[in-house]
Amino acid sequence: MPEIESKDTSLKSLRGLHLWHAPMSSCSQRVRIAMAESGKNFESNVIRLEQDEHATPEYQRIHPKGLVPALVEDGRLYIESIDIIGQVAGADTQLADVSDRTMLELADAAQLDLKLLTFEFLFRSNPPPPKEVVEAFQKGHKNEWLLKFREDFARGFDPDKINAAIARTGDGFEQLNARLADGRTFLEGEHFTLSDIAWMPNVHRFRLMGWPFEEAKHLFAWFQRVSARESYQKALLDWQPDPVVEGFEAYTRTRQAAQSDIQSYPYFTSRSEG
Repeated sequence: MPEIESKDTSLKSLRGLHLWHAPMSSCSQRVRIAMAESGKNFESNVIRLEQDEHATPEYQRIHPKGLVPALVEDGRLYIESIDIIGQVAGADTQLADVSDRTMLELADAAQLDLKLLTFEFLFRSNPPPPKEVVEAFQKGHKNEWLLKFREDFARGFDPDKINAAIARTGDGFEQLNARLADGRTFLEGEHFTLSDIAWMPNVHRFRLMGWPFEEAKHLFAWFQRVSARESYQKALLDWQPDPVVEGFEAYTRTRQAAQSDIQSYPYFTSRSEG
């Protein structure tokens, strides 16, 4: 979805770039990387998801789905991260020189599985919120899909659903690895583009979960290259609270020791047995 109309008419008066984003949101990370690569500055509006700020009436008037990110550029509102990074890059730039949209579409489709697996293998490390906090979120947020997702998370995701998400994620990474097998430096060839930006946060996120990227040598080498870029440090690592990342890493080790981590699911175990 490209530009949309907001219920908050005051946005139309904003000049320049205004970004509503969250530090650990992978879609927000994409947008910040695109900003850094484009050399653009933006007015930062941090939405603290851990405090349910995306459920406030004020934010839901900006973003009708109550998600992050949201971008306003000279009064025009965009809410889908793939659209936003294209808007930030501009049409006639090397960054936007994407031969086809396959990599972008694949990255976009991967977000639902990334969200489910992030909640299962990283966010479950946090203690459950108090009952009154849960009730306030359920009452305040208007996104029915997100409300159902939160309910499923609280009950515990179906293991088959988790494994299916892992399998789709693995298939996506295999496609990237195969694409890079011809020796190209980046996903579209020899130039860093939006396709690389779209995938950088995803690989970063799954590294926190203990995904064995070393087995996909072309993808692993690609990530080593793109993670050495200044934009990765400036737009992703610098925004991560160290205690949060350390907590995720400790939780991953705990689940590995209990053999309940991401690699304990049938997608991986059946491959190792084969």
